[in-house]
Amino acid sequence: MFKGFYTAAAGMLSQQRQTDLLTNNIANANTPGFKADQGTLKAFPDMLLQRMESEDLPTDRNISVQNKKDIGTINTGVYMQETVPNFTQGDLQQTSQSTDIALMEQNMPTKEGGLFFVVQSPDNTPQYTRNSNFTLDQEGFLTTSTGAYVLSTNNQPIQLKSENFTVDSQGNVTENNQQIAQIDIAYASDLQTIKKAGNGLYETLNNQPLPSAQNNPGISYQLNQGFVERSNVDATQSMTDLLTAYRAFEANQKIMQAYDRSMDKAANEIGRVR
Repeated sequence: MFKGFYTAAAGMLSQQRQTDLLTNNIANANTPGFKADQGTLKAFPDMLLQRMESEDLPTDRNISVQNKKDIGTINTGVYMQETVPNFTQGDLQQTSQSTDIALMEQNMPTKEGGLFFVVQSPDNTPQYTRNSNFTLDQEGFLTTSTGAYVLSTNNQPIQLKSENFTVDSQGNVTENNQQIAQIDIAYASDLQTIKKAGNGLYETLNNQPLPSAQNNPGISYQLNQGFVERSNVDATQSMTDLLTAYRAFEANQKIMQAYDRSMDKAANEIGRVR
């Protein structure tokens, strides 16, 4: 009787996590460079049901033996196994701000790979982002909106004197007709090894730095100054998925309420002593 109770509870928990994930995606639909999360639901391992029965042997001593007969398998519910970002390219939006520099992927060695800006975290470990809504801090360093330094191909922060600078398609930064630096672009050959670190930043699962995309003949990309990459969240599809998750949650909720009424009758009516 209680197997279904726990199955419905597992369904409610998984749909609650799905709802939280989709709500976060919709909330970041206008965040530059945001990559939508995707959740994968997986069923618990199947359990084999057996029926126990006794069989009397045709002997004078009335000996009986226990037999097991397979009935079939039963599944006890689902859970959210993992959440992974969807790294598909977002559309570009023109802002005409010189510090906005969108990254557009063109050719990649494998379809599992991806490109990122390299930034310096507060503890000096490399992190990565696709949010190109950059700015200049008080000392003139090119930073993310959270203050992380954007790094050059020399692994150094990029310092400028003003916002009157230009960036070409390969990331060469020029100010007053003098090249200041080249923006570094990192290449991840397998995006499954990248995880979110918060504030639009990513890091590798093994904390090892990603290689630079520079001088890699199999990679081509283009930087677009005055543009930002929009979030790749499909708001319409996310709203549809959110309504589906709500309905699945409610269906499991009604099952639990039915179990609750059945248990109430069993405890307060069937088993009542007069």
